[in-house]
Amino acid sequence: MDTQTENNFFTRTFFWMFLGLVGTAIVAAYTFYSGLCYQLIFSRSFAVIAIIELIAVLVFSLLFRKLSPTVAGIIYFIYAFLNGITLSTIFALYELNSIVITFVATAAIFGILAYIGYKTQRSLTDWRTILTVLLIVGIIASIINLALQNSTLDLALTWGILIIFGAFTIYDMNKLKEISQDESLDQEKLYIYGALQLYLDFINIFLRLLRLFASRRN
Repeated sequence: MDTQTENNFFTRTFFWMFLGLVGTAIVAAYTFYSGLCYQLIFSRSFAVIAIIELIAVLVFSLLFRKLSPTVAGIIYFIYAFLNGITLSTIFALYELNSIVITFVATAAIFGILAYIGYKTQRSLTDWRTILTVLLIVGIIASIINLALQNSTLDLALTWGILIIFGAFTIYDMNKLKEISQDESLDQEKLYIYGALQLYLDFINIFLRLLRLFASRRN
C-alpha cells in the first residue's frame, strides 16, 4: 500500500472513531441532563443495555467479514450510542470540568501511544495473547474486589488495566497498519473495524483516568 492510500485509510479510521466518540458524548450528556439516567437506574435497565452492547460487539467481531459496510457502520454507531447511555453516570459521579480535562488528557495520551504503535516497525502480534490474558485476569480480579472492597487492590487494578489498554492502543495501531495492506479484506469497511478497536481503547483509558484523577461530586 502506498503512503497516500495508507494515510487515507487512517484518516477515515480516525474520523469514524471521532464520530463515535462525539455520538457517545452527546448521548451521555442528554441521558444525564434530561433525567433519563436516573429513570434507567431505578428501573434497572442498565443491565439490559450492557447486554445489548455486548451482543453488538460480538456480532461485529465475529461476523465482520460477512457484514456489508453499511451494516458494519450501523452496528458501530448503535454500540457508540448505547455506550453513551451507560456512560451518562459519569456526570453524576464527577465534576464536569474534571471530565473535560480528563478527556483532553486522554486524547493526548492516546495520540502518543497510537503514534508509537504506528511507527513501530516490527509486528506486535505476539502481544495479543499476553494482553488478552492480563485483561481477563484484571476483570476477574475487579469482580472479586466488588465483594472484598479493598481500596488498595482497586487502585492497583485501575492502574494495571490502564496500562493494559495503553498497550492495546499500541498493538491495535500496529495491527491496523498491517491489515490495511491485506487486499483480501474489504477496504470499504476495514476502517470501521479499526475505528471500533481504537474507540474501545480510548474509552477504557478515559474511564481509568477518571477513576484515578477526576474530582468527584460532593
